[in-house]
Amino acid sequence: MWYAIISEDVDNSLALRKGARPDHLARLNRLKDEGRLLLAGPHPAVDSEDPGEAGFSGSLVVAEFPSLEDARAWADADPYVGAGVYASVVVKPFKAVFP
Repeated sequence: MWYAIISEDVDNSLALRKGARPDHLARLNRLKDEGRLLLAGPHPAVDSEDPGEAGFSGSLVVAEFPSLEDARAWADADPYVGAGVYASVVVKPFKAVFP
């Protein structure tokens, strides 16, 4: 089943994000290589494709896991969690309808 992992950043998270980004992306690439990643990306903190120093306010990952517990365990092990980037993380079942 698909699961949405919705994360909200702490204030001024850009430096923390930059430090943990390579490991964060490596995990997403593993999901992609396994055919389990539907989409992933950050939420710019301002209305711009490139928010610059404004940084990001959170992230969204939609990926396939065997269970909600597995999705939560994967989310809890995210390098951004360990680096203190995220203030909160919510994991919910997701039903892809469109496209």
